[in-house]
Amino acid sequence: MVKVITYGSYDLLHYGHIRLLERAKALGDYLIVGVTSDDFDKKRGKINTQQPLMERVEAIRKTGIADEIIIEEYEGQKIDDILRFGVDIFTVGSDWVGKFDYLNEYCEVVYLPRTTGISSSDIRSCKRQIRLGFVGDYETRILKKFYNECKYVNGLEVSGICSMTKTIADEMEAPGLYVTDSFNDLLDRSDALFILSHPDLHYAQIREALERGKHVLCESPVTLDRETYCELTRLAKEKNLILMNDIKTAYSTAYYRLILLVKSGKIGDVVSIDATCTSLHEIQRENLKYAWNSICYWGPTALLPVFQLLGTDYVDVKLISKLLDKDSRYDQFTRINLIYPNGTATVSVGRGVKSEGELVISGTKGYIYVPSPWWKTDYFEIRYENPADNKRYFFQLEGEGIRQELVAFLKAIDAGRSASFISDDVASCISDIMDLFHRKENLVTI
Repeated sequence: MVKVITYGSYDLLHYGHIRLLERAKALGDYLIVGVTSDDFDKKRGKINTQQPLMERVEAIRKTGIADEIIIEEYEGQKIDDILRFGVDIFTVGSDWVGKFDYLNEYCEVVYLPRTTGISSSDIRSCKRQIRLGFVGDYETRILKKFYNECKYVNGLEVSGICSMTKTIADEMEAPGLYVTDSFNDLLDRSDALFILSHPDLHYAQIREALERGKHVLCESPVTLDRETYCELTRLAKEKNLILMNDIKTAYSTAYYRLILLVKSGKIGDVVSIDATCTSLHEIQRENLKYAWNSICYWGPTALLPVFQLLGTDYVDVKLISKLLDKDSRYDQFTRINLIYPNGTATVSVGRGVKSEGELVISGTKGYIYVPSPWWKTDYFEIRYENPADNKRYFFQLEGEGIRQELVAFLKAIDAGRSASFISDDVASCISDIMDLFHRKENLVTI
């Protein structure tokens, strides 16, 4: 029996896929089809796959061409599979000519001509392009990251930016980017907005965008109090629009897997969480009205694991802040202590104080340690009383989670329902903490 093996994502299965599979089957007596997992696709940079893994597997199964279907999950698996299944022929499309010649050491390698005029990429590109407008002035470093990551996301084009800074395109290294100081002008050119303006402006800008029928991805905190957040989410639902909360850490593979492991009971019941996010940022007093303070800049990220793991029903909260000056709203450093019925959390954030940016989640069976900077980690450890039981987890980080977040935003627009990894309860509680700080309630200044 001649065994043949081939691999692919098989996203949006089409005639070209089927013809390739038929030709692969004709090379031998038994065809094994490897379908790449979602995680492995992400590691290869294919983050615009439209269908989840099991949908793609089921589509292959229904063709009746494959004798066996396996999942491709890691680099180097092809050699393992060839040896394990006793494969005689490895085959793949001719657009990969030369790429897999190294497998000739283990079996025959055949490159098959692809069906011309059709591909998954072409099918995806035929879908409506979403014109995404940027809004922001001061945080050009973040705007630049989002602008660069948009290039990797199929179905998305940047329509321009609304900014009072005339040189913003140069600062973002985005030559040719359309710049306007008119918010309404940008709305006219866009289907959706990414808002990174000062948090004081979020509510009015989001409301105007939703009233004009535009989808919104907004840097967290979306608003500075729960009432206005709930008002905007209701408006979005009424108009069948997407309002999504931007905390890119939530979309990084390592962080997402960490949350799932904790919720599965790997470290027992969570009793304590310590999260620190700090950076040194030089503030010029004439720019204070544009600058994000520490609690707005870092607070949503640092609070994310607390609210996702301990929940949103805390019984007490205390804030301790070092302000730039007595009457300032700009905190150089803030510590947030939250008390729960069966747990506690300490969150430390700062843009004028530097500390080790670690995340420690303590449980009744063990704890999780994430080294600095934990908010864009590709690695974490589960540690137990017996060090021999410790486990380390590694995940490739592409674009700090921004690419995956943009893909989730586009999928939500396409499906007409939220695909956010951040629940409304979590987003509302983040707004609550912002409200406490700015009203100086439960706040001690040092």
